[in-house]
Amino acid sequence: MPRTPSRRTALRGLAAAGAAVIGFDPSARGWAVTETGRPLRHLPKLDGTLRTDAAALSAAAEDFGHIVHRRPAAVLRPGSVRDVVAMIRFCNAHGLRVAPRGQGHATNGQAQVEGGLIIETAPLDAIGPVGSGGTTVTVGAGAKWSDVARATLAHGLTPPVFTDYLELSVGGTLSVGGLGGQSHRHGAQTDNVTELQVVTGAGELVRCSPVRHRDLFLAVLAGLGQCAVVVGATVRLVRAPETVRHYLLPYDDLRTFLDDQRRLVRDQRFSYVEGQITPDASGAFRGYAIEAVAYGPPAGSTPDDTVLLRGLRHDPSGAQITDLGYYDFLDRLAPGVAALKEAGLWSYAHPWLNLLLPGRGAADLAGPLLDALTPADLGPGVVLLYPLLRERLRTPLLRMPDDPVPYLFAVLRTTPPQDAATVERLLAANRSAYDTVHAAGGTQYPVGSIPFGRADWRRHFGPEWARLAEARTTYDPRGLLTPGQGIF
Repeated sequence: MPRTPSRRTALRGLAAAGAAVIGFDPSARGWAVTETGRPLRHLPKLDGTLRTDAAALSAAAEDFGHIVHRRPAAVLRPGSVRDVVAMIRFCNAHGLRVAPRGQGHATNGQAQVEGGLIIETAPLDAIGPVGSGGTTVTVGAGAKWSDVARATLAHGLTPPVFTDYLELSVGGTLSVGGLGGQSHRHGAQTDNVTELQVVTGAGELVRCSPVRHRDLFLAVLAGLGQCAVVVGATVRLVRAPETVRHYLLPYDDLRTFLDDQRRLVRDQRFSYVEGQITPDASGAFRGYAIEAVAYGPPAGSTPDDTVLLRGLRHDPSGAQITDLGYYDFLDRLAPGVAALKEAGLWSYAHPWLNLLLPGRGAADLAGPLLDALTPADLGPGVVLLYPLLRERLRTPLLRMPDDPVPYLFAVLRTTPPQDAATVERLLAANRSAYDTVHAAGGTQYPVGSIPFGRADWRRHFGPEWARLAEARTTYDPRGLLTPGQGIF
């Protein structure tokens, strides 16, 4: 039997000088080899590839935030779920940290790992047939929501909740929650999962659900990757509309805007409700607009403007009402994203602020934060403020304010990455905003860039902390998974 290599030896093997794409070569008697033919011993046989070249490592050391940079030792592009199992077991044997990475849309290094293994889930993108009765579909963790939507719409069906940007992976959004304009009706994306297929931190492939390995199921949904790597999910489906009516309703008063939003989600008169805030001519963020969508047949009735807008106090002269195809509505950000990429702004730093405000104090909390915001600090970004219904949000680890109608407040900043002083100042502002909101009973939605330590995470999870910590000990006993979150 060959001697088990040390962690240092394993790292040297993974990051061997000159190594590029590592794959299984039968002629090497079970060893992996570099593209130069040099064997690297003790690595498992893989269906996919393991990369240690500079380009792959540099790409994995970046994310959409362009703030944190942690260079891994290797990047796995799995050819199968078996590869994920094999490499997590290998990392257990050698004490190497592991982080799954979907579309790399994290903003603060959440899916990075220094000197460890990145598992790219993008190759695990299979979309299975719609289940019996048309109520579910099983998809790979690397599938993008845009592809899931197109596949299910071919059957007249759709997942009930989408984030605004569709080019995110299923596994990625399920690890944080997945909130959107439909959440006031259907909860988070995590509330619409009936089963998960995961590889635990111990390297075990497990199916879990509300009735099977329930503790693991609840620890993975919105669990920030601390107990297992999601490799597949079964998602609930509902009937899809063919067309929608999209309303953009302007307001000039924050409290009126918030009160009307609250009325809409309580009345359930729209299928989708969000809100945007833009600067006025003076640069003050006082331009409020409710974005609301009514679904048409067969998922809903033909929209009636008079009924849907009754009692609202927006400025009717500025209202914009448009009929769209359902997928065109879901993918409405695509042209704007393409323009940002064309202009080079997609590669800017994104020190995002994402908070969940108690509804009873939403105006008092959001008002000062908006007063302090400048167009220069937002850049070509977006400010969102919209309500949720607490009773529809049932995922325990998706921490919500204790309020029946909490609000998501998101300041999605974009700033030049080379301006390190500005990035640091905005991160400090994010932390200050969080502290103010937390003192009032709010929480963070953990997709943004708020400096957080272990004590902060313990406080964030509150009464759920003990269960998450127990699941971590049970399913990732060596504490290898997703260190970039800084939770344990």
